[in-house]
Parts: sequence; structure tokens; C-alpha cells
Amino acid sequence: MMAQALIDYYKAIEDSSVKMLEAAEAADWDGVVRIESVCAVLIEQLRSHAKCEELSPAGRVEKSRIMRRILQNDAQIRSLAEPWLSHCEEKFNRQQWLH
Repeated sequence: MMAQALIDYYKAIEDSSVKMLEAAEAADWDGVVRIESVCAVLIEQLRSHAKCEELSPAGRVEKSRIMRRILQNDAQIRSLAEPWLSHCEEKFNRQQWLH
């Protein structure tokens, strides 16, 4: 039962990464940041539980699937964020020249 709780943290982080991707696709960067904060709490809880719990072989396979999905979502979020970040950087640089 304890290992199931551990995999549930991975699933919750995966769900958060999906929500972050959806927010990024909608250009809701405040939403991305808000969900990222929730995700950070889940990751800390996962780290705490992982110290005293171990996944079964099937749980490790599930964890690998979840981690691949999280990394794919993260790559997509970063790709969507790059133009936004470039725009912010250009705006910042223009303001620097004005002052």
C-alpha cells in the first residue's frame, strides 16, 4: 500500500505537468507559475516519502513512463516559453536604453 502512495505522487506530478502545458499553450504564464508552485510541493513530498518507501518492479516501470511524459511536457512548455521569454528580454533591453 505504501508503494502505491509513492506512485500516486508521481501521477500527481504528471497531472500537474499536463496542466502546466495546457496553461502554456493558452499563454497563461501566471497559471504556469502557479501550477509549478504546486508541483514543487508535490516533489518535496515525493522526496520525503521516497526515503522510506520503495517501488515494486511494476511501480518502477510505471515511474519510468510517468517521468518520460513529464520530460516531454516540460520540453513542450520550454519551447512555448522561449518566444515569450525573448519578448520579455527585448522589452527589458529597450527599457534599459531609455534610462
